[in-house]
Amino acid sequence: MTEPAPLTGDELQRLCEFLYRRTGMVFTEAKRYYVQRRASERMEATGDVSFARYFARLRADAGGEIEQLINAFTVNETYFFREDHQLRCLSRDILPERAGAKRPGEAIRIWSAPCATGEEPYSIALWLLENWPEVDAYDIEIVGSDIDTRALEAAQAGVFGRRALMRLSPDLVAKYFAPDGPDRWRILDDLRDSVRFTSVNLVEPASTRAHGNFDVIFCRNVLIYFDDASRRVAAENIYDALVPGGYVCLGHTESMSRISPLFEVRRHADAIVYQRPTGGFRG
Repeated sequence: MTEPAPLTGDELQRLCEFLYRRTGMVFTEAKRYYVQRRASERMEATGDVSFARYFARLRADAGGEIEQLINAFTVNETYFFREDHQLRCLSRDILPERAGAKRPGEAIRIWSAPCATGEEPYSIALWLLENWPEVDAYDIEIVGSDIDTRALEAAQAGVFGRRALMRLSPDLVAKYFAPDGPDRWRILDDLRDSVRFTSVNLVEPASTRAHGNFDVIFCRNVLIYFDDASRRVAAENIYDALVPGGYVCLGHTESMSRISPLFEVRRHADAIVYQRPTGGFRG
């Protein structure tokens, strides 16, 4: 098969604008190599030598090509207990406060979005089992969501390599995982079944609304790929997905204060997090 030709400036712009409208992710000429490589991979997979032919396929979503293209552009860099200072904040400060507003047995809902290949929501489940004494007193529901359908399939399989487990002690690995081939471990069924995985697009209100409301949302290291307008839309959707008094945890390089005035900054010993005001309504 003939190798796809490099994208022209106009073609690159059209593809980047298409991705932006669909996902909120921003790609420019500065990311030409990254965009070209992934576009070429998809063109080769579909047999479309010319960009015009491929873009027509994309706009028609022939064969579910939009999903395949989005999957090709997402970044799934993650591992267990990443930024574990936020997990300490979750068990020491956030959940005791949220539990104080509920009766024993009531649901506490936690959302990991994006969840990539599952390390974050599984980390939350594992951490709570090990570090929050009240974990059995409430109905803890953990949902992991992502726009990348391939990542969700990997998350549901629950099989991880050595790098993903590098922050876990040997005792925790032995307690919650079973060997699954050379340098591969499968998470135990009870822990895997404690997390529900779904797809979500954080810049589409209907997509986030479909998941209901949460007490805590982990939305780490994704808003850095958005521009200001997309960040504001995502922040509004996150706000609407929180119960009044609910919390959102961002990545360590991200600040909700620079994105949206909707949230209150809460500084705890282990982490800075952001809270939807208890009496707050978005006008």
